[in-house]
Amino acid sequence: MSVSSLASLQPEEHAAAPVAVVGLGYVGLPTALALLEAGNEVIGIDVSERRLDAIRSGDVDLLPSDHERLVRLRDTDRLTLTSDPAALSAARTVLICVPTPVDQHLVPDLEAMAGACADAVRHAVPGQLLMLTSTTYVGTTQDLLVKPLIARGLLVDTEVFVAFSPERIDPGNAHHAQESTPRVAGGVGPRSTELAAAVLARTAPSVHTLPSAEEAEMTKLWENTFRAVNIALANEFAENCRGLNLEPVRIIEAAATKPYGFMPFYPGPGVGGHCIPCDPHYLLWQLRARRIVSPLVDAAMSAIASRPRKVVQRVRELLGDAGHSVSGARVLVLGMAYKAGVADVRESPALEIMEELTDAGAKTAYHDPFIPSLRIGEHTLLNTPTPEEEPWDLVLVHTVQPGMDLAWLQAQPLVLDATYRLASLAHKAVV
Repeated sequence: MSVSSLASLQPEEHAAAPVAVVGLGYVGLPTALALLEAGNEVIGIDVSERRLDAIRSGDVDLLPSDHERLVRLRDTDRLTLTSDPAALSAARTVLICVPTPVDQHLVPDLEAMAGACADAVRHAVPGQLLMLTSTTYVGTTQDLLVKPLIARGLLVDTEVFVAFSPERIDPGNAHHAQESTPRVAGGVGPRSTELAAAVLARTAPSVHTLPSAEEAEMTKLWENTFRAVNIALANEFAENCRGLNLEPVRIIEAAATKPYGFMPFYPGPGVGGHCIPCDPHYLLWQLRARRIVSPLVDAAMSAIASRPRKVVQRVRELLGDAGHSVSGARVLVLGMAYKAGVADVRESPALEIMEELTDAGAKTAYHDPFIPSLRIGEHTLLNTPTPEEEPWDLVLVHTVQPGMDLAWLQAQPLVLDATYRLASLAHKAVV
């Protein structure tokens, strides 16, 4: 097909053409499966051969519906799995879905995204749409896609097309499937926006378009900054309620009966994953470079970072009140994943909580059927399969995984409910 005919494809024709998905993690793999279901040919690209082998074998953490899709579609001739970025040139659309974490100094770690964008630019062909979906700072699409494409001599929004569309994958939550979740897209020019919207419409019920990639980038930062601020507020509210001997979740649910002006957020042991603990720092990092202050967001992120330490302090208080020292105490953490329904411990507050308790001399263990083993500091720990058969000085309920039996907690001497959801457990304590 000639350059002119490639660039003149109708949006629906372009959207139905082969799609490459770069990064097959918690966002990329469900995205690839949804596109396969929609009838597209999909080229799945990941730098990890181990990850590719796990996908081929079906040994990956997915919603049941997506796992069924994987089993049904992984052997189709419409799916290609490879670690070779040269395969990008065979796609009409390239979706970049790579992790965007922060480092130990809370500075954005752009290595994976920069590498993926560089590969996409290197192998870009006329008529192709490059769409970044990874959460990032405002201007990334320009810096890592548009400017390098121009440097290659390609005309953006004429020969090649570029857009940003923030991912909206909620791991472990079947109520927020892609097919029922609207998407946002902002292109670098009207043609880019039009093509991006057409591709996204293959797997989304609707697409809200914006006139620029920068506005779409900021949309994602606002979504997760909004959540971070409100989660920090919910945690603070829970501490207020404990001081007044009130039940915070009952009050939050009562307030949520108001049909306007209120949205419920709930307290917990902290936040994990690569969204809430990380994304607002992309905004703060960029603002600091411009000498712009954002004191409310800064305070919320500091409060979120300190939450696991408050949980540890509460463990100390409860053990002390019962006449136990932390040193030597047998403490079980129930649920290690950062949220229910996933085997994902990225940024999980449980990791920091366990490490601090271990450093203080506690004999820590965990029970999480989704996570058979994990690393805490220099040690590898194995899941405790039958925690009800062992004596514990304190059980910390961190994440209640689907199917967990909690009846045995009634017989435990001390239970710290960091989820605030064990309403039937009369002797629990909260953070």
